[in-house]
Amino acid sequence: MHLPRFDPEAFGRWSESIARYMGTAKFIVYMTIVIGAWFAWNTLAPERLRFDPYTFTFLTLILSLQASYAAPLILLAQNRQADRDRLTMEEDRRRATLQKADTEFLTREIASLRIALGEVATRDFLRSELARLAGELDDAALRREKRARMEWDEEHS
Repeated sequence: MHLPRFDPEAFGRWSESIARYMGTAKFIVYMTIVIGAWFAWNTLAPERLRFDPYTFTFLTLILSLQASYAAPLILLAQNRQADRDRLTMEEDRRRATLQKADTEFLTREIASLRIALGEVATRDFLRSELARLAGELDDAALRREKRARMEWDEEHS
């Protein structure tokens, strides 16, 4: 005997859509309306038109059948969601590992730049050194002028 073939992915998507619909307020409202109409028809309709008299055995059978199909469909949808969550978690973990490696690399690079900059003269250091050298040159020029005046004074006195 050959069983019909089906696409597991398509069946999975279909089961997810059923499970998603069964988890909505719309489904609960429609289900309540159908059950209410069932009760009303089989309670208030003339005796000959009632198809499921009190104790509602047929309704109980239908609801049991619905539950017996709904539970596995919901479980299938949950399993598919768990698989997607696992794949997402693995991808997040892989990205976090790469991001950590990138961060560690950048941290090492910044540390090496700080070390290298510690050996490089900064703008403020250069300004202070230039100001100090300019002051020394000014002092040396004043001393030369003073010496030149003294020598001139000695020669002309």
